[in-house]
Amino acid sequence: MMCETKRREGYDFEARHMIEALRSGIPSRAVGACFSEARPRIMREISEQLNQVCEDQKSGGRIISGKYGEGKTHLLNTIFNLAGANNMVVSYVSLSKETPMDKLHQFYPKVIQNTYLPRRQQPGFMHEVENISANSPVANEMLLYAAKQLETDKLYFLLRSYLNTEDADEKFILQADLEGDFIANAPLKKIYRRIFSQPAKYNLPFSKTKHCADYFKFMSHLFLPMGYHGWVILVDETELIGRLGKKARLKAYRNMADFLLPERCPEATCTFFALSASYSEDVVEGKHEYENLEAVFPDEPEPIRTVLNRINAAEQLQPLTSREIEEILMKIQDFHGRAYGWTPNLSAAALTRSTQSGGYLLRTKIRAAIEFLDQLYQYGKAGKTVIDELGRETFEEEVPSLDDF
Repeated sequence: MMCETKRREGYDFEARHMIEALRSGIPSRAVGACFSEARPRIMREISEQLNQVCEDQKSGGRIISGKYGEGKTHLLNTIFNLAGANNMVVSYVSLSKETPMDKLHQFYPKVIQNTYLPRRQQPGFMHEVENISANSPVANEMLLYAAKQLETDKLYFLLRSYLNTEDADEKFILQADLEGDFIANAPLKKIYRRIFSQPAKYNLPFSKTKHCADYFKFMSHLFLPMGYHGWVILVDETELIGRLGKKARLKAYRNMADFLLPERCPEATCTFFALSASYSEDVVEGKHEYENLEAVFPDEPEPIRTVLNRINAAEQLQPLTSREIEEILMKIQDFHGRAYGWTPNLSAAALTRSTQSGGYLLRTKIRAAIEFLDQLYQYGKAGKTVIDELGRETFEEEVPSLDDF
């Protein structure tokens, strides 16, 4: 067993949580916060992009393309922490059947359910909306915005009703609408008439399938007077769009345009889509998306064509350099030591050798390094590497086999 001279006093449970998260191979916000030094160029560009949102409310989006296991989700988690440090609201969703990009009215509630205020570990912001009083500056600004700046004025009547009702059931229904459980027009008009003794006359009948973009615009504007610097939306597993039918895929690209192209984006909003590196070849080319666009939407190819061009032109995440991998492995060694109360003191070369059987994916290299450190911790030996009683790294002499004689 490991000699006691190498053990430390007590265990660092935060470090142990980190090691177990890395061992599982599941990216997390905590891992993203502690392992954020890699890919300095792209992180510098993303930081500048977030600063433009904070300072100038300049919206836009970016596609992050990369091979499986090369760190796309980890990068999104790193952006999550960076945005929070900039006092920005962050939403994180993964596309799926329940979170489809081709149906904004289904996409929106999933985004809201997974929206985090800065430095909060749990999602949710409605408690702050509940604190807005009917005659406050925030309420007045939002009512004016909802009446004049959206395609329909439904949210004006809804917000005014929400701010002025004293009926708990009504308030619950109206808040649920803001969260994506959309109330039909007739019951909302009934609530409005009851509160104000006058009819709610829409400038345009609201349809959740046609006007859901109003809700994204409303929320993006709301976060600013609430005191936040902008809204970051992180979308993982974007390649699942490729599993949709032809027309649904084209609708998904059109909806992506509302988060990628500055002239179409909600106010002070920055969206990042993580996409498989093979998507352009497998779907855009393989399923003939440009030809599909000409056949299905011959008279309105934009903005879908621009989004397809952005997908094809998306810069791929490059594999980490040997130096970057060494820095990650040395940091893992430090976390492992703090997690289990010992001092491994291995060289970067030894840790790198331990990952050579782990394949080319970064996550498998990390798992191999942790398994190597586990063995050293438990037995004082892993392969030919031995930790002596002073915690120094040595190597066993190779034992000859019968074939050598």
